[in-house]
Amino acid sequence: MNEITIPNFATLQLQHIVLDYNGTIAQDGVLKESVKEIIKELSKDFTVHIITADTFGSVAKQSENLEISLKILSSSDHTEEKADYLRELGAKHCAAIGNGNNDKKMLDSAALGIAVMGEEGCATQTLLASDIVCKCIENALELLLKPKRMIATLRK
Repeated sequence: MNEITIPNFATLQLQHIVLDYNGTIAQDGVLKESVKEIIKELSKDFTVHIITADTFGSVAKQSENLEISLKILSSSDHTEEKADYLRELGAKHCAAIGNGNNDKKMLDSAALGIAVMGEEGCATQTLLASDIVCKCIENALELLLKPKRMIATLRK
């Protein structure tokens, strides 16, 4: 359990990082090389989860050398399925990162919701549901490696 105290905001006790795939850590089904290295580092202290509809059918191969838990979405309502997955893990111990409209409830449910403004942009409702917004996935993941950056942004 990783504890991060953010003055006048929250004391986070994070165990899980839940990542949307396409548009967040991957583009057109291809996992970004820079993200692989950061996930390897984060896996030392957190359980990292990738949650995806796997639109391109590539996530298993792209993530095969990473210590991650993979969740392939199967319902017709991915927004609810993502939020349910977080609740099953214990949302109060999760950081969630995403960009799409179907990530809104996941980010809202998480102890820490991070929206990413990547190549695909970010859905407005997801942005509004997040605690913090980053310009790229690398910056978002690095907040979890270097939490003082997050503290500086979120403290009140």
